[in-house]
Amino acid sequence: MFFVYKSLAHPEGGSNSYIRPVNLQERLMHVAEAKKTLGATVPWLVDTMDNDLKHALGDRPNSEFVIDPDGNIAVMRDWSRPSELRADLEKLVGKVENPTQISDLDLKIETTPKPAASGVVERVKTPGSMQALHVVPQEGQHPFYVKLRAEVDQHVLRGREGKMYLGFHLDPLYHVHWNNQAKPLTFEIAGAEGVQVSPGEGTGPKVEVEADIDPREFLVDIEADSGKSFELTVKYFACNDEQGFCIPVTQTYVVHLAQDRDAGNPRRGGSRGGRPEAGRPEAGRPGEGGPPQGNRPPGGFTADRLMQMDRDKDGKLSREELPPQMRERMSRMDTNGDGFVDRKEAEAVERRFGQQGGTRPRPR
Repeated sequence: MFFVYKSLAHPEGGSNSYIRPVNLQERLMHVAEAKKTLGATVPWLVDTMDNDLKHALGDRPNSEFVIDPDGNIAVMRDWSRPSELRADLEKLVGKVENPTQISDLDLKIETTPKPAASGVVERVKTPGSMQALHVVPQEGQHPFYVKLRAEVDQHVLRGREGKMYLGFHLDPLYHVHWNNQAKPLTFEIAGAEGVQVSPGEGTGPKVEVEADIDPREFLVDIEADSGKSFELTVKYFACNDEQGFCIPVTQTYVVHLAQDRDAGNPRRGGSRGGRPEAGRPEAGRPGEGGPPQGNRPPGGFTADRLMQMDRDKDGKLSREELPPQMRERMSRMDTNGDGFVDRKEAEAVERRFGQQGGTRPRPR
C-alpha cells in the first residue's frame, strides 16, 4: 500500500494548516510531517511539482486504486472508502482470519505546537467565489517562510474590473511567527502594461500581541487584460524562537492572470471572516457534505443549474467546480473520459435523474 502526495486539496485548512509548497523539497517536508501527525508507516509516493500523476489519475482529491501484480487497475474509486476497499481485497486475494483493527496498530502520533497565538487578526471577507491565480515564486536567499495566495473575481479573468485577494500565509513547516514589535509586512506591485491594481502597495495591521501566526490579507481592485502578469515584492520579518532568529526577508512573485486548477480550495467558510459557503455545510459527517449519500443528485437538479457552476465560463465543469456532494459521481457523469462534464453530459444526467423519479426538471 502507498499514500500518494498529489497536491493540497484544501490549503490553509484543518488543524495542520498546511500551506501549498513551492518546491519538491517542501513536499517531502510535508510527507515527513504527515508521518508524525498520522503515525502511519505506509510509504509515500510524491507527485512532481507539475502534478503529472494528479492529472493522470483524473484530478480526484481522494481517489483509490487497486493495481494487480501485472500493473493492471483492478479497482478504481473516485473517493476512498475503507470498508469497500476491504471487500475488494477479500474478493481479489481472499479473507483473513483476524482482520487488523486500528487499535492493533499502536500508532505513534505526534503533534506540533503552534509557535505563537492565532485568531487575533480579523480575516478578510472575500466577495463570493474567487479563482486562484498562477503564482510563481522567484528564487532568492531564504526559504519562502511566507507564501502568497492570489485570487480574483471570476470576471477579472475575462478582462473586466474586479477584486483581487492577496493573502500572505506563514508556512508552519518553518515554525516561524510574526514579530509585532518589528516593522509589519509590506508589499508592492510593480507596474505592468495592461494591469491596473489599486492600491498597488500595502502594509500589514498593527497588532497588540507581541507575536502571532495569523495571515496578513488584503483586498484590492484590479483590471487587467487576459493573460497578463505582474510582479509582486513582499518584505517581512521571519522569526523562529526554537532556532533563535528574527530576520528581514524580501521575496518576489510573478502572478499570472490565469486560473490555477491545482491550487485547491481553502474552504474560506470559517477561514476568512467566518462566512460559511452558501449551500456547502461542513464536510465529514453523514448528510453534511463529504461523500454523497446514495446515487441521486441534489434536489431540484437540472442541467441548467449544474452548468451555472461553470465559474471560468469555458463551457465545461471541472471536478473542483462541482459541489462536494457530486464529486464522487464525476466519473459516471464524465462519459467521454476527458476529465470534465460538458452540457451534453449534464443533460444526460438530468434525463437519468428524471427517469429515476427525482425532482422534475424545469422546462427550458
